[in-house]
Amino acid sequence: MSTQVGVGQRVAEMRKLVGWSQPRLATEAHVSVSLVRAVEQGRAPASAAFVSSCARALKVAPAELMGQPYPRTTTEQSDVAAGIAVIRVELAAHDLPAAGVVPRPFAAIAADVAQIRKHRRETNFYRLSSDLPALLTEVRALVHSTEGREREKGFLLLCELYTSSRSLAHKLGYTDLATLAVERMAWAGALSGSRLWMACAQFHRASVLTSAGDWNTAAAYLDQCRRDLEPEIDEADLEGLVSWGTLHLQSGLAAARSGDRASADAHLAEAQSTAARVGPADFHDPVMNFGRANTDIWAVGLAVEMLDGTEAVKRAEGLVLPANTPKSRAGHLYIDLGRAFLLHGDRTKTLEALNTARKIAPIQTRYHPMVHETVRVLARQEARSTESLRGFAAWCGVGQ
Repeated sequence: MSTQVGVGQRVAEMRKLVGWSQPRLATEAHVSVSLVRAVEQGRAPASAAFVSSCARALKVAPAELMGQPYPRTTTEQSDVAAGIAVIRVELAAHDLPAAGVVPRPFAAIAADVAQIRKHRRETNFYRLSSDLPALLTEVRALVHSTEGREREKGFLLLCELYTSSRSLAHKLGYTDLATLAVERMAWAGALSGSRLWMACAQFHRASVLTSAGDWNTAAAYLDQCRRDLEPEIDEADLEGLVSWGTLHLQSGLAAARSGDRASADAHLAEAQSTAARVGPADFHDPVMNFGRANTDIWAVGLAVEMLDGTEAVKRAEGLVLPANTPKSRAGHLYIDLGRAFLLHGDRTKTLEALNTARKIAPIQTRYHPMVHETVRVLARQEARSTESLRGFAAWCGVGQ
C-alpha cells in the first residue's frame, strides 16, 4: 500500500476546494485554528475527533480524509481485501433464500463460525476475508430452511458473521460496508432473541454515529438504550451487566471525542464499577469482550481521545494484560500507547509501542489510520530519521 499523502494534506486540499481559509474551517469544524494549522503542516497528528469534525464540516466521509480504503498495490493487500466484494453481496441478500445451497449439519457450521470468531479476535484478516463469504451464504441458507429454535440458533451464527464482517470492513476502511453490517447485526440479533447481540448492535451503531462526528446523537441514543435495559438488570444477570458496562464505554468515547471530559470519566467509572460487579474474569463474553482488562484498555484509549497523553501513560502504568487477551484488544492498546507517548513527548517510546502493536497484531497495525498519522508526525519531529523509524514507515506504507 502507498499512502504518500497524509490527513493534513487531504484536509488542506478539501478546504481549498470549497474556498475556505484555515480560520473558516476551524469555525465550521469547531476546532482551533492552531490545530488546523498544526495538522495541515504535519506537526500534530490528526485525531479521530479532528478527522470526523473536519469531514462533517467539509461534507465528506472521514475515510476520504484518511485515504481509506488504502489502494491495493501488492498481492498481500489483494488477498486481505479479496472477500469484500462477496461480503457486500451477501449483506445485500441477507433476507433472501440462498438458491441451490444445501447447508451442512448445524454442528459443523457452528464449529466453522467459532473459527471465524477466533480469526476476528486474533486480527487474522486473511482468514476472515477468505472464509467469511461462503459461510455467510451457508448460514443464510440455514436460517431459510429451518424454523423455531433452530432458526433462532441460525440467527445467532449470523450475528457472529455480521460482526466479523463489520470488523473486517471497518479495519480496512470500507465504512459504508461496516455500517451495513451493523444494520444486519441488529436485524439478526432481534430474530435470534439475544439481548446481548442487540446490545452489541447498539454499541456499533453508536460507534458509526461517533465516527461521523455526530456525538450528541450517539450520546442520546446510548442513554436511551441503557434506559430500556436498566429495569431488567440484577446482580445475577451477567448478559445485562455486560451490555450495561459496554454501552457506558461507548458513551465514554462519544463524550471524549466531543471534548466533554467530565462525562467521559463518569461513563468510564460506571463501566469500571460494572466490571467489578460481574466478577473476577478479565473477558466475560467473547462477543463484547467486557471485563476488567478490557475496561482498563478503554481507560487508556479514552485519555488518548481526549488528547491527554500524560494521563493515558499514567493509566497504562502497571497494566498487565492477561494471557487470554484477544490480540485485537492488546494490539489496540499499544496503538493507543504509541499515540499517547507522542502526545506525552516521548518519541522513543512511541516507536517502541508501535513495534509492540506490530508484533501482536501486524495486519491491524499496518492498516490502522492512527498508526499512519503517528508515524508521519514522528518522522517530522525527528531531526534525522532513524533507520528503525524508516523501516517501520516503509512496512506500513507511509511515505516520509
